[in-house]
Amino acid sequence: MALIILGLILLIAGTILFKQRDELHKLASGLRIGGLALAVIGFLTASIKQIDAGEIGVKSIFGKVDNDILTSGLSIVNPLVDVKKVDIKTQNYTMSGVHDEGDKEGDDAIRVLTADGLEVVIDLTVLYRVISTEAPNIVKETGLDYRDKIVRPLTRTKIRDNAVYFTAIELYSVKRDLFQGRIFKSIEEDFKKRGLVLEQLLVRNITLPTTVKGSIEEKIKAEQDAQKMEFVLQKEKQEAERKRVEAQGIADYQKIISSGLGDKQLQYEQIQVMKGLITSPNAKVIIMGGGKTPVILDTKDSKN
Repeated sequence: MALIILGLILLIAGTILFKQRDELHKLASGLRIGGLALAVIGFLTASIKQIDAGEIGVKSIFGKVDNDILTSGLSIVNPLVDVKKVDIKTQNYTMSGVHDEGDKEGDDAIRVLTADGLEVVIDLTVLYRVISTEAPNIVKETGLDYRDKIVRPLTRTKIRDNAVYFTAIELYSVKRDLFQGRIFKSIEEDFKKRGLVLEQLLVRNITLPTTVKGSIEEKIKAEQDAQKMEFVLQKEKQEAERKRVEAQGIADYQKIISSGLGDKQLQYEQIQVMKGLITSPNAKVIIMGGGKTPVILDTKDSKN
């Protein structure tokens, strides 16, 4: 736009000089040609707009925002139109108590009061993006600094509003996921009303007062130890049950064997064993006593 104005000024000046003196005709002609060239270049520059990937262009003329957006690529527009580029990629905003870790310098963590009246410090990261079709409304109502006017204040307010429903212990341990889900839903609704999509909410760290943190950690450790002991007892109980079933199986087996073997069967088995001894290469003499206890003598040595 500046080139167009400068070109018009040179063109007008050249025309005026051309009409005044003949000796200035050459200079006037140069000014007119240069002014015309600058005006044409300025017109082309102002008319052709390049929108990069991941961005859209929002047009406005004399302060009035146009609802039609420019997508990525080259576009030809009215040279008087002002085009503001809006990032529609996923963006993140971090609020942290660690220096130089968040978007704001220094301690930018969120301090909230819990249901039991304790102050808890929360580090948080918000992942969000601009809805393309809502970009003109954002530019019209908020401007391009929507991070500081929408994302930051709304997130901090919603976290404080929801933290009062949880105790410090719940936020730190057992209900942390529930808290994160609750604030996600709350922030998501308000973001959508303002043309933003909340993609993810990351509760990065929750810091408690030192004395409270110590007692909570002791309680958590005690609960973990109790759960571990319960697991061990359950395992021992299962092992005892397994041994009982095994012993019962052996007893049942022996009972079946005992009931199935009579005196005659036992005598038969005994005879079969003695026959095997007699026919073995090492000759044996078997003497049956009155008590029916066999005595086996090796006759191999006596022959020698």
